[in-house]
Amino acid sequence: MARIPYFDTSLATGRAAAAYEKLPALNIFRMMGHSGELIDGFTRLGTQILNFSSLDPILREIAIIRVGVLSGATYEVFQHERIARRLGMSEAIVAAIREGPAAAAIDDAQREVMVFTDDVVANVRASDATFEPLERRLGYKALQELTITIGYYMLVSRFLETFDVDIEEQTPERP
Repeated sequence: MARIPYFDTSLATGRAAAAYEKLPALNIFRMMGHSGELIDGFTRLGTQILNFSSLDPILREIAIIRVGVLSGATYEVFQHERIARRLGMSEAIVAAIREGPAAAAIDDAQREVMVFTDDVVANVRASDATFEPLERRLGYKALQELTITIGYYMLVSRFLETFDVDIEEQTPERP
């Protein structure tokens, strides 16, 4: 159960009101309404990561779900496992993300992303041993997008867990 009441989105003003017109009625956004216009920047960065980055979507979702697993963020893992399945991720890979980088079901690129994610979450600065293989595989742009994705979803996971955001019984669609 959430630690504080969900925000009544009909009370939003300014950029927050404009943001709510485009957002599904997910509990994460309803909870974030108390922060006012911060929701605008928060959702714009999330939208950029999910819809406009060059990082392969399967690799992106592996990183996001892994951040959620490492953070104990049940809501985050639930929502992004749904996204991953819609992208065509197999159940074996979904399970492997929970298992960790040693899982047999993942390929080398997926393993490198998972090891890098684990390193950044645990140590802030990725070691050369995890950074260099991905630098060669992904190039500068996608590697930076991956790092920003990891950091963003660390923030999301901490927000979700701090406020005990509940998983929706039914996930509403976008307006």
